[in-house]
This record gives sequence, C-alpha cells and structure tokens, in this order.
Amino acid sequence: MIGAGVVGLASARELVLRHDGIRVCVLEREGRIAAHQTGRTSGVIHAGVYYRPRSLKARLCVEGARELYAWCAERGIATRRSGKVIVATRPDELGSLDELERRGRENGVPGLRRIGPQELREIEPHAAGIAALHSPATGVVDFAEVAAGIAADVERRGGRIVTDCPVASLASGEESVTLEHREGRTRARVGIVCAGAWADRLAVACGAPPEPRIVPFRGAYLRLRPERRELVRASIYPVPDPDLPFLGMHLTRRIDGEVLLGPSALMSPARDAYRLRQVRPRDLAETLGWPGTWRLAARFRGIAARELRAAASRRAFVSELRRFVPELRGADVRPGPVGIRAQALARDGTLVDDFVIHRTERAIHVRNAPSPAATSCLALARLIADEADCLL
Repeated sequence: MIGAGVVGLASARELVLRHDGIRVCVLEREGRIAAHQTGRTSGVIHAGVYYRPRSLKARLCVEGARELYAWCAERGIATRRSGKVIVATRPDELGSLDELERRGRENGVPGLRRIGPQELREIEPHAAGIAALHSPATGVVDFAEVAAGIAADVERRGGRIVTDCPVASLASGEESVTLEHREGRTRARVGIVCAGAWADRLAVACGAPPEPRIVPFRGAYLRLRPERRELVRASIYPVPDPDLPFLGMHLTRRIDGEVLLGPSALMSPARDAYRLRQVRPRDLAETLGWPGTWRLAARFRGIAARELRAAASRRAFVSELRRFVPELRGADVRPGPVGIRAQALARDGTLVDDFVIHRTERAIHVRNAPSPAATSCLALARLIADEADCLL
C-alpha cells in the first residue's frame, strides 16, 4: 500500500478487517501520516449536495458521511453537525441553485431545503443573499485525527505503517508487484496506490494509461481573527461554477472553533508547493507539457485571472467573500494554512469530476480522489478493497 492519507489508511483498514492474517504494509513518503490533502483541509464532512447523481462521488459521499459520523462517535472523535448554507447573491445564480437542490434531493442528502433571506439570517445572522440551500447534515471534524484513528485500527489488526519511506519505482508482473523504496525492495501480491499528487506517475509505471494527468492546484486560506469569529456560525458557501469541480471560496468554522476563509485555487509549479516560491522543474514541466493544461487555461481565462487576483491581493480575496458576509473587512483576517489539491485533468482540458480508480495487472491505482474523498473514505475504501479482492 502506498500513501498514508485518509483514503490509503482506510483501504488498509478495510483489508485487515476483511481478511484474517493478511499482511498489509502502508508506505508513506513523508515523516508522518496525513501530511498532504488529509491534514490540510477545512475539515468539512460533506453531505452530498454537489455531485452528479449516480456518480461515485454522489453515492460514496452520502454513504461515507453516515459511516464517518458513526465511526467517530464509537471512537470518541469529536464531530459537529453544524450545517451549511449555499448562498445565491445574484438572480443569475438561481438556476444553478435549483440544479444543486435537484441533485441533493436525488442523492438523498438528509434534511436539504430551500430557504429565503430571512431564514438565512436566522441560521447565519451575518450572511446576505437572495436565496440559499440549507444542508443541516454537513459537519466538521479534524481529518488528521480521523487518519490517526484509522491508522490505529490498522495496527491493532497487525498492519504496519512505515513513514519516511518514499517509493522510487513500482513494477507489476504476472504474480506480484515490486516496489523500490528507501528501505529497499518489497514484493507484494497486490499493490494499492493512494499517492495523491504523485498517483499518475506510479500508475503509468505499472502500465495504466497516461490519462488523466495530475495537475496540482495550490489553495491558500485566510483565517478570521478570534474577536471576529462571530461572523460565521458554521459554513457559508457560494453557488459553485457548474463547469468546475471546485466548490468556490467559502467560510467555515472548524471543529476547533477557528474560522477559515477560502481557499484560492491556482495551478501550482510543484506538487508540494506549500511555500509560495516552491518550484520543482519536473512537476512544472509535466504540467506545462500536458495538452489538457493549455486547453483548460484557454477555456477559463477569466476565472484564472480572478483567482490570481485573489491569491495576490488580500483585498481582492476578502472582496470575493464580502458578497456573502458584507461586514467582513480586510482587518478581520490574517494568513491561514495552505493545501495542494491533486486534480486529475484529461487531455482535452476537462477537469475530471469523479473518483477514478484504475486496475493494472497486480495493482489498484486511485487516480483522482479530491474532495469529498475524506468524507467518503470508509465507503471509498470498500470499493478499493473490492478491486483488490479480485487480485488476491
């Protein structure tokens, strides 16, 4: 198993629970688990509003959220069903809000309902909009704590987790898969690759198709100063662009009470560019050399310019969010955390908007698992383990 984010760990857990005596080892390139996407989110447990009905995201998000709440309750991990409002501020957003409501109802999102300006103010007193959807089943959790709990489940069942062990190569044969890594060489009957931003490289090395390519997007948050946290009770989201798999810049009160604003979404010059000036020539060359990158850029020039302004200017960043919380001011915020979204991009410039799992000769490759993968981790792990069982 490669990758100790929450999806990789949940997949390892599923396998050790299914098969008594199975030997499972999780190799993680970083010095700790949950070092990338898992540990750098706002911690939202999504309810399943956004996703195309009958897609993997739709089905696994609704299932996964229900299971995640129950699993956390069993282990004493704090969650809060604080809810979320998705707010329309302009008449031209009402059609998209209608579509979100239709999707949410078809997906079976618990308690989803349409509300007007007055009820919006009752739920979020400082929010403004002409209409909104209220999703009371949306919640928050610390996904790094979730990952630690899942890792403990793995180890209790005899699995191993080895950190600071990057995998240099992966080769698949008829009967086994061979991994070259910092500790040496490992042969396994089945390999499962949940490598996030590096997933495409390992998949192609095992004979999977070159498409989709991972293109990293850097997302930076701001945080509200403690004395201004009363501006947000739970989560306030915009109506997202229906052509993009991103949910837009939002405001979320985390499980620890801190309020995050954002994130921005800029194509990144490195797959781990948490520092603004971090550039990795290979990562940048692969992004720029992929035809889909240029087709995406041509299609969304206006959105890219807006995101660049928000990333470069705190005033522009805050201005985007003042549509929903008019009282918000630049003085209310300070710098926040940074994350990298590993987004799959097709050759034609389409941002892949569902989970993607490929199976090669002796390996399972999770090729696209952005949000809501953390919410869906326990349900997604069953799907991955089902694929692995075909090879065991």
